[in-house]
Amino acid sequence: QVQLVESGGGLVQAGGSLRLSCAASGIIFSINAMGWYRQAPGKQRELVATITSGGDTDYADSVKGRFTISRDNAKNTGYLQMNVLKPEDTAVYYCNAAIYTSVFRKRDYWGQGTQVTVSS
Repeated sequence: QVQLVESGGGLVQAGGSLRLSCAASGIIFSINAMGWYRQAPGKQRELVATITSGGDTDYADSVKGRFTISRDNAKNTGYLQMNVLKPEDTAVYYCNAAIYTSVFRKRDYWGQGTQVTVSS
């Protein structure tokens, strides 16, 4: 059984920083792409950032230059460093990962979400 557990959310003032972590545990052969998504109240879930197993990254326009996605493959952990936070960044942030549990078996996993609240 594979689990993704996020941590690091909280309440921060505008202009502040937070670092989210996403730790994968269980029977893991390898992890392909990892990503962070967010969902604000009344809005659809949106992609924030992705990172491939090789370290290539991509970001939503709204967070470019402020957020940095990274990963530690040895620890099966992904990170999202969020700087210069704005009230519009307030949302539940979800981690996603494409995980191989064997050579031939891959599926997407989601974390439970962590709340990020940015006050003005």
